[in-house]
Amino acid sequence: MSNVSFSAYAALGSVKPTQVSDKPATNPAEKSGVAEGFSTFKAALQEAEQTAMQTAVSGADPHAMVEALAQAELVLDAAVTVRDKVVEAYQELLRMPV
Repeated sequence: MSNVSFSAYAALGSVKPTQVSDKPATNPAEKSGVAEGFSTFKAALQEAEQTAMQTAVSGADPHAMVEALAQAELVLDAAVTVRDKVVEAYQELLRMPV
């Protein structure tokens, strides 16, 4: 059996926001909402995973692990809701008569 390693946020590390204008965004405050959402999502998953590993390995505070996992669940629910709304809007566009 081969060892397969999977990280929940590994795929998000390769996501790069697209630039709408010709001028590259040099100011971090100029990030798009989608890019900011991905980075928040990625950070929440990383924090939850790190806290869970610390709790499993060194017996760290289990309350911190539950809090981090709850935060990651909230972020995941928000991401799923946004995805569902985007899919619903796309389906509405497909149903429009031309």
